[in-house]
Amino acid sequence: MIRRVILTDEEREQLVRILKYDPKPYVRERAAAILKVADGQIATHVALSGLLQPRDPTTVLSWLTCYREASIEGLRVKPGRGRKPAFSPGAC
Repeated sequence: MIRRVILTDEEREQLVRILKYDPKPYVRERAAAILKVADGQIATHVALSGLLQPRDPTTVLSWLTCYREASIEGLRVKPGRGRKPAFSPGAC
């Protein structure tokens, strides 16, 4: 599936700033993917060979969808996501 991203100058500047300075590596990677697709690269090619490590193309497509729906906040992992602790430190 071909997905297009059209960025305003302000959105592009914001993504470049995130790409350079965000403390979270996964956010920088997602910003890089969005910028590459906005520059005309195919999302599947970006996923397989355009990032530091290959990603599933559906992953990059989901990043594009999240960005379209929630802008910059769509690039960040939502609270409560991810692996839960195996035990509570205060329970002992």
